[in-house]
Amino acid sequence: MLKHFKEFIMRGNVVDMAVGVIIGGAFGKIVASLVSDVIMPPIGKLTGGVDFSSLFINLSGTAYGSLAEAQKAGAATINYGLFLNTVINFLIVAGAIFIMITQIKKLEAKFEKPAPAAAPSTKECPLCLSVIPLKAVKCAHCASDLK
Repeated sequence: MLKHFKEFIMRGNVVDMAVGVIIGGAFGKIVASLVSDVIMPPIGKLTGGVDFSSLFINLSGTAYGSLAEAQKAGAATINYGLFLNTVINFLIVAGAIFIMITQIKKLEAKFEKPAPAAAPSTKECPLCLSVIPLKAVKCAHCASDLK
């Protein structure tokens, strides 16, 4: 069982997937920082100084000045500002992955060699023009010799 597990782990696909997950995690942190630290502040400025990460709906009935206060008090909230940030994160990651995969496919197509054409397995009889096997020495249709 240990031998099979080792073979499974050492397969190229599993190692490639592990590398992809690690790089994807790091890329996700970069995108999260891009959205929260670079993209959302100007959008907030354009919308009158709104900080999207602090937008929430308080379901408890008690008034709180900020999302942090509501969470500290354990109040039930709908954090639609954080959700908006997460949606923007997703769209940026999806767009980056789309561009990356498109470029990889273009490169693969550029360096891919066309498969050689298959050798013909039939020929035409010169007398009756019927299709016959390539190795035939006599036509099955007109009985002519093809030597």
